[in-house]
Amino acid sequence: MEKTLPYYVAFSHCLGIGPITFNVLLKHFETVEKAYNATEKELKKVLGSGILGRFLKFRNAFNVEEKLYQFKEKKITVLTREDERFPQQLREISDPPICLYVKGNLDGFDFDKDYLLSVVGTRKPTSYGQQITRKLVAGLSAAGFVIVSGMAMGIDTIAHQTALEYDTKTVAILGCGVDIVYPSINQKLYDAIVGGGGIVVSEFPPGMATLPGLFIARNR
Repeated sequence: MEKTLPYYVAFSHCLGIGPITFNVLLKHFETVEKAYNATEKELKKVLGSGILGRFLKFRNAFNVEEKLYQFKEKKITVLTREDERFPQQLREISDPPICLYVKGNLDGFDFDKDYLLSVVGTRKPTSYGQQITRKLVAGLSAAGFVIVSGMAMGIDTIAHQTALEYDTKTVAILGCGVDIVYPSINQKLYDAIVGGGGIVVSEFPPGMATLPGLFIARNR
């Protein structure tokens, strides 16, 4: 896995190559290393001219060793599809993430054995909605569920906060890089999750800012 890690990281940083295109490349070249190092002639059989041009330019300029060093400095863990810790259920969808970036301690998590349950909702809940969310998450926490949400304002924030209050593991899935706090008002919550036994996860490379279209991918 260590040998292939740089190639997964590189592909995940290349704009225009998402999970679907990555799947096509893997199917054609069989390994991520062969796909990344393929010649222009070989890549033409798989990629359209527009994406091909962007990829070749990207590959020539991208310094993956520098990126990996930055991740180490920021304490960001990378899970590729080849990593045994990569969630099996994600491997089985049609467009699994190329890799997952994680902030926090992964040691307490087993995505294939833990009981994970997503709690999401409106950013502007009523007082009743807030009350019910706290009650539901408190009960789920007591039953041993890992609470998963998106760290957005409203219901998401309440779900994470309640899980932390009950010393329950919680996972925040972001629509931006894991080193970016969005919304910024949730800095304290972000720190509490990362420092309190939870994790923050994203398929988007560190440093990538939030864009509306990214939330669709995040949600799936």
